[in-house]
Amino acid sequence: MTQISYDNGSAYDFFISLVVLQFPGDFGLRPSWAAGVRSRLPIAQRDFLERTLSFLPVPLCWVFQLTSLPKNSAAVLDGLSQIAAEKRLAAITFSCQTQPEVKQALLAITHAGKAAKPETTVLRAELQRKKHTPRVDALENWISAWAEPAAFGQAYLEALRAYRDTFFAEEEDRIQPILQSGLDYAHSLAAALPLGILVEELTHGVEIKSLLDQDQLILAPSYWSSPLVFYNQVSPSQALLVFGCRGITQTLIPGEQAPAALIKGLKALSDPTRLQILRYLASAPLTPTQLARRLRLRAPTVIHHLHSLRLAGLVHIRVSSDSERRYTLRREALTSLLNNVQSFLVESENAEEFNPINENSHQTS
Repeated sequence: MTQISYDNGSAYDFFISLVVLQFPGDFGLRPSWAAGVRSRLPIAQRDFLERTLSFLPVPLCWVFQLTSLPKNSAAVLDGLSQIAAEKRLAAITFSCQTQPEVKQALLAITHAGKAAKPETTVLRAELQRKKHTPRVDALENWISAWAEPAAFGQAYLEALRAYRDTFFAEEEDRIQPILQSGLDYAHSLAAALPLGILVEELTHGVEIKSLLDQDQLILAPSYWSSPLVFYNQVSPSQALLVFGCRGITQTLIPGEQAPAALIKGLKALSDPTRLQILRYLASAPLTPTQLARRLRLRAPTVIHHLHSLRLAGLVHIRVSSDSERRYTLRREALTSLLNNVQSFLVESENAEEFNPINENSHQTS
């Protein structure tokens, strides 16, 4: 039987927010706003982080192992500063999920100060294995980092300090209470629901078979990842699931008038292809390939539409042990979306007649 435990800290969002700001379209965030936040960073640090994010995943395992409390951005910077600069890259990269051939290739690059053909082949294959198409310079950036790990480690710490000073320290204060509420919500659900339904509820419709086969599942809330999730093995018998806890009325952009989740839902329903996809998924679970055949579209096009539906929380995803994904309609989410439209309109009707734009009423705590 899987044991459930919990972790909490804005350190997860410290790293996740960097990914969201760099790839805003993947998370349904307005690109112009994300670019504005990135522009606050000094050019050298901004360019460095953009190159780093082309190959470096969110270091979930390293954050989980942080011992400093509270587990926040200050703890991240303190933890990294206590690691020798030349060892920082390895510390945040290697985990029990790192493929042995990848680890061997990276260490060989450090030893030689450059990549030979065998190492390049291994790393290129690893980048191609990832779900998203990597940047054209991702391989070059990856090799450069490992060829000079001390220089990378120093520049990485400086860039993270700049990011915290220019943006995240203030954001951290805003989201801390919401993270605690998300953790409390997970506790209450875990007391009432079986594990499979608990995971599906916290992930807004994702069933990940590998998470249900662990001795221990660690749950950690995240504001910035909503409605998507991050997960990883922290040991052969332990998995960490970082779930989105941002509510329907909360937004990444403070002061926005309409809830972001509502806008995503309406945009998802406004496309005829996505409506047809939902119609098919209402009848039976289907893979992207099966949908592509029915729609007579290329599979990447279908995957793009499914991602939009996923951001809106309108589809249920079953991820099998071999990573095959099957999608079905989340009927309860569709009903909730329509109800939220009505609630928002009623709320607007009740707003002050001569002050229709009341920013305080839309701020999150």
